[in-house]
Amino acid sequence: MRTVQWNDGAVELIDQTRLPEALEIVVCKNWEAIADAIVTMKVRGAPAIGVVAAMGMALAAHQSEASTSAELLEDLTRVGGSLKATRPTAVNLMWAVDRMVEAARSRQHLAKADLVRYLELEAQVIAREDIEINQAIGQNGAVLIEDGANVLTHCSTGALATVDWGTAVGVIRSAHESGKRLHVWVDETRPRLQGARLNSWELQRLGIPFTLITDNMAAHFMQQGVVDLIIVGADRIAANGDTANKIGTYGLAVLAQAHGIPFYVAAPLSTIDPELPTGDQIPIEERDPSEVTHISGVAVAPPGVKVANPSFDVTPNRLIKGIITERGILKAPFTRSIEQVLSLSAVEA
Repeated sequence: MRTVQWNDGAVELIDQTRLPEALEIVVCKNWEAIADAIVTMKVRGAPAIGVVAAMGMALAAHQSEASTSAELLEDLTRVGGSLKATRPTAVNLMWAVDRMVEAARSRQHLAKADLVRYLELEAQVIAREDIEINQAIGQNGAVLIEDGANVLTHCSTGALATVDWGTAVGVIRSAHESGKRLHVWVDETRPRLQGARLNSWELQRLGIPFTLITDNMAAHFMQQGVVDLIIVGADRIAANGDTANKIGTYGLAVLAQAHGIPFYVAAPLSTIDPELPTGDQIPIEERDPSEVTHISGVAVAPPGVKVANPSFDVTPNRLIKGIITERGILKAPFTRSIEQVLSLSAVEA
């Protein structure tokens, strides 16, 4: 399954707002449609958003009426700013846009038509890399799951959150496909219910045993001793390991510490933002109040109530046992391990 793919000058992506009732494909033929898909969460998950944004930049290159490569770069810089504003927390979005802009800047010597073609190919390279990276994350993290383990996870972190395979669910998938017996506790993940709608749909298709629970049941099952470890994804990781992820993640980390349960984050290195020293600087997206007051269009609160709807929270690094990446599992002190792995990646690049 591919969450997103480039096909004949257009971007095809699974409409995640329609799952699990229907599997529908949205076709985006311009960057504006890409921006709308990101804002409306037709596509979601930090890695998937990054890839879609890269493809949106390629579409913008095709759309540009610039006569030279230098003028095209100006157009791409402008479009990149608009795409970055669609969801301010997930750093993969910024990373992918910057990579596409830098690719255009470094090849301004090409004729415009050749540069447009190059950017189209670069976006597809980013998509292929995402699959390979997430498979590596899965292999590296699978060793943490013992045979017979019960794993709790939060929000959608499977193939739908990436191009394919997944991050946290990708780790679970790798352990399952290696022959390990396991069971997954799936948080419903209010208010958008990504766990109930998306994780459940994927785990069911993969044949991995799971039980769906409401978010406020997690503590109960930890108390009962039927949760062995917790693995979640990430939308942005600061230089010290503080991690922004779907709202409710921080609460799980606190509960995990109280019950002596290891808490892991699974994410590609592109999710790390070395420019932010701590999680205090991570911007938290505030979304529409209707996501809280309504479920599938049905009101569950009185009209006119005051609503807070932060989409993410930040888990302090002291609550994280390890960060599972394509380069291995990073351990505390995270400032040092993150700096080392990013430096090594930069040298190899």
